[in-house]
Amino acid sequence: MHNDAPVPPAQCTTMKEVREGVDYLDRQLVALIAERSRYMEAAARIKPGRDTVRDDWRVNDVISKVSAAAGEAGLPLSIAEPVWRELVERSIQYEFEVWDRTRD
Repeated sequence: MHNDAPVPPAQCTTMKEVREGVDYLDRQLVALIAERSRYMEAAARIKPGRDTVRDDWRVNDVISKVSAAAGEAGLPLSIAEPVWRELVERSIQYEFEVWDRTRD
Protein backbone atom coordinates (compact mmCIF):
# COMPACT_ATOMS: atom_id res chain seq x y z
CA MET A 1 0.00 0.00 0.00
CA HIS A 2 1.34 3.36 -1.00
CA ASN A 3 1.10 6.19 1.55
CA ASP A 4 3.01 8.96 -0.24
CA ALA A 5 1.08 12.06 -1.20
CA PRO A 6 -0.57 11.58 -4.57
CA VAL A 7 -0.22 13.66 -7.70
CA PRO A 8 -2.51 16.72 -7.30
CA PRO A 9 -5.75 16.40 -9.33
CA ALA A 10 -4.89 19.22 -11.74
CA GLN A 11 -1.59 17.51 -12.55
CA CYS A 12 -2.96 13.99 -13.11
CA THR A 13 -2.41 12.70 -16.63
CA THR A 14 -3.41 9.06 -16.16
CA MET A 15 -6.29 7.19 -14.55
CA LYS A 16 -3.69 5.37 -12.42
CA GLU A 17 -2.75 8.72 -10.84
CA VAL A 18 -6.42 9.61 -10.35
CA ARG A 19 -7.13 6.26 -8.68
CA GLU A 20 -4.07 6.51 -6.46
CA GLY A 21 -5.23 9.96 -5.35
CA VAL A 22 -8.74 8.73 -4.60
CA ASP A 23 -7.41 5.70 -2.70
CA TYR A 24 -5.06 7.92 -0.69
CA LEU A 25 -7.91 10.26 0.26
CA ASP A 26 -10.24 7.35 1.07
CA ARG A 27 -7.69 6.07 3.61
CA GLN A 28 -7.57 9.53 5.19
CA LEU A 29 -11.37 9.78 5.24
CA VAL A 30 -11.67 6.37 6.92
CA ALA A 31 -9.26 7.46 9.65
CA LEU A 32 -11.20 10.70 10.18
CA ILE A 33 -14.58 8.95 10.27
CA ALA A 34 -13.16 6.43 12.75
CA GLU A 35 -12.12 9.32 14.98
CA ARG A 36 -15.55 10.90 14.55
CA SER A 37 -17.16 7.63 15.65
CA ARG A 38 -15.10 7.74 18.83
CA TYR A 39 -16.78 11.08 19.58
CA MET A 40 -20.11 9.30 19.18
CA GLU A 41 -18.90 6.75 21.73
CA ALA A 42 -18.02 9.61 24.09
CA ALA A 43 -21.46 11.16 23.54
CA ALA A 44 -23.12 7.84 24.36
CA ARG A 45 -21.06 7.64 27.54
CA ILE A 46 -21.89 11.22 28.56
CA LYS A 47 -25.58 11.53 27.66
CA PRO A 48 -27.75 10.71 30.67
CA GLY A 49 -30.75 9.20 28.89
CA ARG A 50 -31.45 7.29 25.70
CA ASP A 51 -33.99 9.99 24.81
CA THR A 52 -31.12 12.48 24.54
CA VAL A 53 -29.19 10.51 21.91
CA ARG A 54 -31.05 12.01 18.96
CA ASP A 55 -30.89 15.80 18.96
CA ASP A 56 -32.61 17.28 15.90
CA TRP A 57 -31.31 20.78 16.66
CA ARG A 58 -27.75 19.41 16.57
CA VAL A 59 -28.40 17.50 13.33
CA ASN A 60 -29.47 20.74 11.66
CA ASP A 61 -26.52 22.58 13.20
CA VAL A 62 -24.05 20.02 11.81
CA ILE A 63 -25.60 20.13 8.34
CA SER A 64 -25.56 23.93 8.35
CA LYS A 65 -21.88 24.06 9.38
CA VAL A 66 -20.92 21.41 6.84
CA SER A 67 -22.80 23.25 4.09
CA ALA A 68 -20.89 26.45 4.89
CA ALA A 69 -17.55 24.60 5.01
CA ALA A 70 -18.36 22.82 1.75
CA GLY A 71 -19.01 26.13 0.04
CA GLU A 72 -15.70 27.50 1.29
CA ALA A 73 -13.84 24.36 0.17
CA GLY A 74 -15.47 24.20 -3.25
CA LEU A 75 -17.32 20.96 -2.48
CA PRO A 76 -20.69 20.90 -4.27
CA LEU A 77 -23.62 20.86 -1.85
CA SER A 78 -25.12 18.13 -4.03
CA ILE A 79 -22.34 15.90 -2.64
CA ALA A 80 -21.81 17.34 0.85
CA GLU A 81 -25.39 17.58 2.08
CA PRO A 82 -26.56 14.01 1.37
CA VAL A 83 -23.23 12.50 2.43
CA TRP A 84 -23.32 14.28 5.78
CA ARG A 85 -27.01 13.57 6.35
CA GLU A 86 -26.25 9.87 5.91
CA LEU A 87 -23.13 10.12 8.09
CA VAL A 88 -25.10 11.87 10.83
CA GLU A 89 -27.95 9.34 10.69
CA ARG A 90 -25.53 6.41 10.81
CA SER A 91 -23.65 8.09 13.65
CA ILE A 92 -26.86 8.50 15.63
CA GLN A 93 -27.68 4.83 15.13
CA TYR A 94 -24.17 3.90 16.25
CA GLU A 95 -24.54 6.11 19.31
CA PHE A 96 -27.81 4.33 20.17
CA GLU A 97 -26.01 0.97 19.84
CA VAL A 98 -23.20 2.09 22.12
CA TRP A 99 -25.62 3.67 24.60
CA ASP A 100 -27.65 0.44 24.79
CA ARG A 101 -24.58 -1.80 25.00
CA THR A 102 -23.02 0.21 27.81
CA ARG A 103 -26.25 0.44 29.84
CA ASP A 104 -27.26 -3.24 29.81
